[in-house]
Parts: sequence; structure tokens; C-alpha cells
Amino acid sequence: MEKMVNVYFYGKRYSVPESLTVIAAWEYAGYTLKRGVGCRHGFCGACATIYRIKGSNELHTCLACQKQVEDNMYIASIPFYPQDKRIYNINDLKVSDNVMMELYPEIYSCIGCNACTKACPQSLNVMQYIAYAQRGDFEKCAEESFDCVMCGCCSTRCPAGISHPYVGLLARRLTGKYIAPKSQHLEKRVEEIAEGKFDEPMKEMASLPTEKLEELYNNREIEK
Repeated sequence: MEKMVNVYFYGKRYSVPESLTVIAAWEYAGYTLKRGVGCRHGFCGACATIYRIKGSNELHTCLACQKQVEDNMYIASIPFYPQDKRIYNINDLKVSDNVMMELYPEIYSCIGCNACTKACPQSLNVMQYIAYAQRGDFEKCAEESFDCVMCGCCSTRCPAGISHPYVGLLARRLTGKYIAPKSQHLEKRVEEIAEGKFDEPMKEMASLPTEKLEELYNNREIEK
């Protein structure tokens, strides 16, 4: 029989198989998950979770779909974290040193504690991309934050109240619109999609079983 471990969901103890992920253990324990579950097997960022191992005072963050349960985990989910999202029209913005100061001035209150980086379940160097944003180096900020899944774990630990994911998102938008070279073949592909060139292939793909779709995805041609 599979080894069982004790986990605590919102303070209540459950015995679950040690092979399960946190999100699977939640359901094994009888919870019906309707929010904060997202894609289940990838990195969509919906299942941000905080946990602590009994006997330790250290808080950990993870994505529940990726983290395997450990014995004596005390677990709580963060289905939504109230980050400060500023509203703007990207077409009205200019790439200047003061655009971050105008929209996200709190980044200049960063104390360099690196708690954001330690909290990131993607192992991104969050404090570094905030430093790039402070200096107006949006291209480097965009590159460093590229794999962010907007889970908000970094912001939960920030004493300065920085909404790191939205800072990175702004840098990526500015880079994509104003800094990165214009992609001619991408414009052509967008036109082809609008003209319906791929309607039939998409219908065909939608009818394929999951195993075949995985095979096609794993063997796709990747542009260099």
C-alpha cells in the first residue's frame, strides 16, 4: 500500500497518499475546488499556495499543481491576492525613465530584502527585474520576468507593497510595442488567421484525442 502522510488544510488534519500534489490532496481529502485550480498540470499561476512544515517557523510558497505533499504540511491557498493594477492605454505611453515612476512609484521603495525572489515558485530573480524597472531598462526587465505566471506569491511577502507581476507585465508590453524589432511574418500570420486560413485545421485539431495533441505539440517545429 502507498505510504500516507498527514497534511493540514486550514488547520484540519487529513491523511493522504504521499505521491499526490497539493491540489490532488485537497480533492482526495474531499474538497470540491472551483476557484484557484486553473490548468491543473502546467504553470497558469491560479493555485498560489502558502505552507509551513510543522516544527518550522519558515513560510514557503508554491503552486499547488506542482508541489508534492510532505508530512505535516500546514497549507492555505491564495486564490486571489489584491495587487495594485494600474490602468493605462499602452498606445498613450512612451518609453521614458519616468513611466514607471508615474505608474508604479512604489518600486522605488524596495528595500532589497529579496523576499520576492525567495517566494517565487518559478525561481525568477524578481528583485533583479524590479531593479531593471527602476533603472528604466525595460528590455532586461521583460526578459527577466518573461516566465512570470502572475501568481502573486512575490507580492504577498513584499514589505514595500510592490505589485511585481504588473511591473514586469508593463515592461514586457513596452518592450513588445516599442523596443523589440517588428515581426513582419507575425503580421502576415495574423492577417491569415483573420482571413480564416486556419479555421479548418483548428476544427480538425479540436477533434483529436489528448494523446495525439501532446504528440503534435512535442514534435512541433520551433522557429530559431
